[in-house]
Amino acid sequence: MSETGSPNDVSEEHLPSERASAEHGAVAPPAGDPFADPGLPPHQHRVQDIDERAAKRSERTVALLFTLSMLATVAFIAAYVAIPVDKSVYIFPIGHISGLNFALGVTLGVALFCIGAGAVHWARTLMSDVETADDRHPIAATPEVKAKVMADFKQGAAESGFGRRKLIRNTMFGALALVPLSGVVLLRDLGPLPETKLRHTLWRKGKLLVNMNTHEPLRPEDVVVGSLTFASPEGLEEDSHDFQKEIAKAALMIVRIQPDNIKDKRTLDWSHEGIVAYSKICTHVGCPVSLYEQQTHHVLCPCHQSTFDLADGARVIFGPAGHALPQLRIGVNKDGYLEALGDFDEPVGPSFWERG
Repeated sequence: MSETGSPNDVSEEHLPSERASAEHGAVAPPAGDPFADPGLPPHQHRVQDIDERAAKRSERTVALLFTLSMLATVAFIAAYVAIPVDKSVYIFPIGHISGLNFALGVTLGVALFCIGAGAVHWARTLMSDVETADDRHPIAATPEVKAKVMADFKQGAAESGFGRRKLIRNTMFGALALVPLSGVVLLRDLGPLPETKLRHTLWRKGKLLVNMNTHEPLRPEDVVVGSLTFASPEGLEEDSHDFQKEIAKAALMIVRIQPDNIKDKRTLDWSHEGIVAYSKICTHVGCPVSLYEQQTHHVLCPCHQSTFDLADGARVIFGPAGHALPQLRIGVNKDGYLEALGDFDEPVGPSFWERG
């Protein structure tokens, strides 16, 4: 039966010699341990470590990347402002895509990439790359370890050249300061500023009152006592792209009341032969007011039961609405058609707009 040696029975001629281990920075194995610590390879100096001109070239490269990031951020903002939302461009091989989305994606991608590439190039060429080995230590740091960490941090900051290489530092600050502006301009997607659009409608002096059912201009004789008629401004077509937006502000309801039954003087002055015109949009949450009581001249909102007295300036007599319905001053033109004599005297719709 042949003899077999144990795994630890290794011939000394196959083990690394102490001299060879010392030459490579290795640590001699403890007695009885056949595996030597290979140690760290010899440190190879980078060209930037020994040639200041190469270091300057790397510094300029990093600064160039940070500068490109700043320019890309400015281009992002310019594209967001200048390129129309509906602009389409052909990009091979993708095909037709949104020009705005393409420009925003490219410019923001370049801005972020250049910051990352600049930081990586800075770390690989100018910051210290000396490898160090440290023994494991308990999780709770001792005062000595804390002091060492702070010392290492200060040493790393010094070796990074952050304070000495002002070109890199300043361009990095510029790039990091501009990139957040890309998110700020996105606030435009919340919509354009309303300006005074909510305070005005399509009604103007001379605009005819058009019946929303027959699409014909209204004459005084078309409106009888006790009837309720809905009207829209002349020129507003149902197939227009902004019809819903404009009718939501300009929708009008017309009733005819015996002049003797109108309680409010201004309501009478702004009417024509007892024909009064009020906004159809409830001042609570904007529902269309449509339920009319002939005997009381009250109009009811079907959503939350806000009730308005059309014979008394459409004031609120019940419900959560906070304001009376705005009245439109009307008259008759030379052809005998009902026309507006201006816009509503106040903004239409819910009270939360606070009337201007």
